[in-house]
Amino acid sequence: MSVPAVHAWNRSQRGWTLGFWLLMTLIALGLLTSPEVSGGRRLSGLACLTVIVVAFRVLRPDAWRPSSGPAEVTYLLIAIVTTGVAAAVESSLTVLLSVIYAQVWLFSPTLRVGLWFSALTGLSVAVGLMTAEGWTYEAARVTLPVMLVSTAFSSALGLWISRIIDQSAERAGLIQELEKARAELGAAYHTQGVQAERERLAREIHDTLAQGYTSIIMLSQVAQAALDSGRPADPGKLRERLNLIEDVARENLGEARALVAAFAPVGLDGATLADAVRRLVSRFGAETQIASEVTVDGELTGLTRDLEVVLLRSAQEALANVRRHSGAASVTVRLVGDENHVRIEICDNGKGFDVWGKNRPLGFGLTGMRDRAQACGGELLLISSPGKGTRVTVRVPHAPAADEGEKVSS
Repeated sequence: MSVPAVHAWNRSQRGWTLGFWLLMTLIALGLLTSPEVSGGRRLSGLACLTVIVVAFRVLRPDAWRPSSGPAEVTYLLIAIVTTGVAAAVESSLTVLLSVIYAQVWLFSPTLRVGLWFSALTGLSVAVGLMTAEGWTYEAARVTLPVMLVSTAFSSALGLWISRIIDQSAERAGLIQELEKARAELGAAYHTQGVQAERERLAREIHDTLAQGYTSIIMLSQVAQAALDSGRPADPGKLRERLNLIEDVARENLGEARALVAAFAPVGLDGATLADAVRRLVSRFGAETQIASEVTVDGELTGLTRDLEVVLLRSAQEALANVRRHSGAASVTVRLVGDENHVRIEICDNGKGFDVWGKNRPLGFGLTGMRDRAQACGGELLLISSPGKGTRVTVRVPHAPAADEGEKVSS
């Protein structure tokens, strides 16, 4: 019997043990009360029952513990031989087969051993009955077919139950593997979700707080430079710089609270996308003294809040790049809407760069812009060359498109 089957047979060990004691008690009571059994046969039958019970008790001191080792095999040999002797003493004691056949499959370590013990049990009882009835053709004609059927039925039943047990064990193993795979898949999805959330937070912080702090630093440096120049400072201009620093700090504080609350840009609270872009460009011009202009063409209606966030964040990042890298004198921001798409274009007349430069990767900001656009079915287009400025375009559909491939044009 396979190891899973042995464990399954023995899983209800307490029930098997209680059944053994109950059947042995009933058989003993039957011998004691039956008027058809003579005194000598009664004593011999009780002696056989006593041998089986004592062997069971001695060889299996912990009868409640499932086991199929050498002690159990020894017990089976004693019980099988004793059952044959009991059948020779009193034919009614063949009822012991109901106990022994069950214990054969309960205690046999393998299927092959179980089959051999079933055959040995049938042979032992057949020899006992033939001894009692006499070794005649008539006795053999009556006894042997019955014992053959009994042995075959026990073997078939044992094999069938063992097969069911093995199949159940296999299913249980498959279920455990599926549960393990599901747990691993869940952990992988969780890890992926955590990583995606971290990346999203990084983009949000880069596009909002980091840019705001950069503005504060630049405005503070300009004010400090004016104070350190040795020339009389213009109180009006200093106050203007301080007011700008305060405004940027307040907006950064609002962005930080928005990140904690719902990741929605403060600039879009109670305002349209066009208004938010105008405020952004106006503040950019005031901070950098770069000539800035905003134009709006077409209809911008029908955009979800997520799509508006993508466009506004793209404008913030593009203007931050203009501030840090371009050296531009003017910037134009265009919002254009048609029946299918809305796009935002940020054009500067700065020094530009070689988009096709060897091994030139997209920076973190441009990568974030591309990922945002692609996540909602849009695209990022980047056009630039040395000395000819830069144009960044982000286009999104009115409704997120499904299964749209990655696309970054230059």
